[in-house]
Amino acid sequence: MTGRRPTSLLLALLVTGVLAACGGTSAEEPPAAQASAEQPPATTASTGFPLTLENCGVTTTYEAAPTRAISMNQHATEVMLALGLEKSMIGTAYLDDQMLPEYKAAYDAIKVVAKEYPSYEALLAEEPDFVYGGFGSTFDEKEGRSRTALQEAGIKTYLNVEECAEGAVTMQLMDQEIRNVAKIFGAQDKADPLLTELHGTLASLREKLAGVPPVKLFVYDSGDKTAFTAGGKGIGNEIIKLAGAENIFADVDKVWGDVSFEQVAERAPDWIVIYDYGDEPVDAKKKFLLDNPALKDVPAIKEQRFAVLPLSSVVLGVRAPSAVEALAEQIYADQFR
Repeated sequence: MTGRRPTSLLLALLVTGVLAACGGTSAEEPPAAQASAEQPPATTASTGFPLTLENCGVTTTYEAAPTRAISMNQHATEVMLALGLEKSMIGTAYLDDQMLPEYKAAYDAIKVVAKEYPSYEALLAEEPDFVYGGFGSTFDEKEGRSRTALQEAGIKTYLNVEECAEGAVTMQLMDQEIRNVAKIFGAQDKADPLLTELHGTLASLREKLAGVPPVKLFVYDSGDKTAFTAGGKGIGNEIIKLAGAENIFADVDKVWGDVSFEQVAERAPDWIVIYDYGDEPVDAKKKFLLDNPALKDVPAIKEQRFAVLPLSSVVLGVRAPSAVEALAEQIYADQFR
């Protein structure tokens, strides 16, 4: 794997689910229940502060909204920009892909603290009061950036809830993530319009895909000896389901997992979706699969039915609904003409 997902992150992802979901709630609870569980008794109606929030095992009390925030990883940065929080941000780090066009101007006005993750010392030099991490590797203890270390330095932290979700991740957890960040910054009024827009995309897709029989789909992320694929616990599996397909490895009880190419052949997917990221081009991945003798009788290979999604779209953030749309449009092109 490339630096896109460091080894420490992959290990964290493979054991995801051991921590409680943000707010102590299950990923399957409706947003209203989650919001209620996280609402502190001392919160004032006018400002929303003080706010006490439990997030991935860390409880934090906010007396006021952060004003010197740094976001790390694509999906964390885009959640903040989608909520219009750029004036509260002093930096970003570890951009995984091209910034979405609608947020590019705001993003370009914010300092890039580091191309990947900054060191603990470099992070402290920026004097942030809040760090928002998209992946568990943001707060790598071996690199000195643990949440405890940052808390001791007076910096509050928040981790994307996909990293500690109980059970399968659904779009309800996307709602929770957006609402949590909005509450931390006293921007609750920005959450509902954003969620209305995101769920509007999903509602439109449900209408277009009504009655369409699901196709069997295999996710190819990477790997030559084994295939690194999407299991049943991440938002990637939910994206596949909502796009009218069936993840052939949904029974893998992880966000990500390694499977053999013989297992792929046995499950005979109708479609293969390739995750695009890093230094290996999609065409090279496609050629590898087409030339793999173990896959020669797979329907997707015989018919060369490939879809492509950027990896930045299949993590928990504001891109998830558009990822559903992009995948559905490739698989069921006739439904969108």
